[in-house]
Amino acid sequence: MKTTVRWVNDMTMVGESASGHAIVMDGPEDAGGNNLGIRPMEMLLLGMGGCTTIDVLSMLKKMREKVRDCRAEITAERADEHPKVFTKIHIHFVIEGTNLLGGLLVALNFDYSKFGYIFFMMSAISWIIQGYGNNDKALVLLNTVFVFVNTLGIYRWFF
Repeated sequence: MKTTVRWVNDMTMVGESASGHAIVMDGPEDAGGNNLGIRPMEMLLLGMGGCTTIDVLSMLKKMREKVRDCRAEITAERADEHPKVFTKIHIHFVIEGTNLLGGLLVALNFDYSKFGYIFFMMSAISWIIQGYGNNDKALVLLNTVFVFVNTLGIYRWFF
């Protein structure tokens, strides 16, 4: 991977990626910039947010979860003195869809990820009930397998 940042004037720069995309970065007016683009430190947070969002969405897609909307709200604190590094970063994911709780716990790899299997199992059991009600043997069989797999997952996490 290769990127180039080219200085334009004052504190204005253009960042170019190897994939052929460009973005204008600039500093605030009180630091000699013209406020024409995003701040470089904001770019770091956006990049981190983009990477983690892609990871979470990729995992949810592999789990065949139905995501309608997703955003990562990122807040950060920086040191007061130079170098003004980030001292604290918090990412809050807001994801909308159906039956996402179990998948999210696993995808985000929380300390509580083990509970994802419980939510998956509850979902599978509800589909089994639905399958019996509609006489859908394939749905019942598929979700019976899911219950078995989730039972193994619960056993692995708790014991």
